[in-house]
Amino acid sequence: MSGPLVVFGGAHIDRRGRIEADTVMGASNPGHFMSEAGGGAFNAARALARLGHSVRLVAPRGGDAAGEIVTHAAAEAGIDDRPFVFLDRETPSYTAILDRDGGLVIALADMELYRLFSPRRLRTLSVRAALADAGAILCDANLPAETLEALAATGRQRGLPVGAIAISPAKVVRFRAALPHLDWLCMNVAEARALSGADAASAGDWATILRGLGLAGGLVTNGMHPVVAFDREGIAILTPPRLDRVADVTGAGDATAAGFLSARLAGIPLGEALRRGVAAALVTLKTDSATATNLSPDQLNANLPLVPAAQMLS
Repeated sequence: MSGPLVVFGGAHIDRRGRIEADTVMGASNPGHFMSEAGGGAFNAARALARLGHSVRLVAPRGGDAAGEIVTHAAAEAGIDDRPFVFLDRETPSYTAILDRDGGLVIALADMELYRLFSPRRLRTLSVRAALADAGAILCDANLPAETLEALAATGRQRGLPVGAIAISPAKVVRFRAALPHLDWLCMNVAEARALSGADAASAGDWATILRGLGLAGGLVTNGMHPVVAFDREGIAILTPPRLDRVADVTGAGDATAAGFLSARLAGIPLGEALRRGVAAALVTLKTDSATATNLSPDQLNANLPLVPAAQMLS
């Protein structure tokens, strides 16, 4: 990849509440809250920057204190930040409740501002300048469906690799029209089911199902169960190692996507790229943040021996 990786999508505030005891639904649960900059695209962008990539971020935000937090976090991660700022709007937010083991109980996404990122904004001078010397594009499903289709088609016309992050079962369907233009779509099993309207008898079957939708390559995670990656030629499967303690699951999928995409953009074979995606997730799962500030090529390589070799299928 010769030019910067240009990232489009969610960059907002993550609020996470952690329940301290057993979860009791329909009742008040003792716990604590934390807030930080987050968003699927932004989490992946920071991880990619920490893995040594030149990253350029194009994301809407409001003219408020939350927007300033995102701006500061982007600068801190070494990202070339080129936002659309709507001075009269609030920056989007994601509020999650986690159980005492770090698992997600429920979440609420207030993402109305992202609807304003219409396809016509891709024709603005600022976006054209951001893409002028791009080496690849990454986007997430926080943006409108028509924008994702136009963005993916733009990447294809320019001959750029285009990666994507599913975000949620409710949002991944926004990629349906864009699928033929994507090189990789990173998702979990629930998102794969929502996108395809089908289920897989085994992890490897996701490749057949998703290829049937026109997707050239992708990655499907399933917690600590087997994860699968595929491209036009092959399928790789491995079972992630179990950790003694998971600090927080938030951002683990974004880290997996970043590690995987980083490796694929460097020309690393599919099975090894999958291992690197899982290793990046392990680093993140050990932290209380949605991104691991200690993530680096050295830290990823230190966790790589924990990840088993991928089984390759034809």
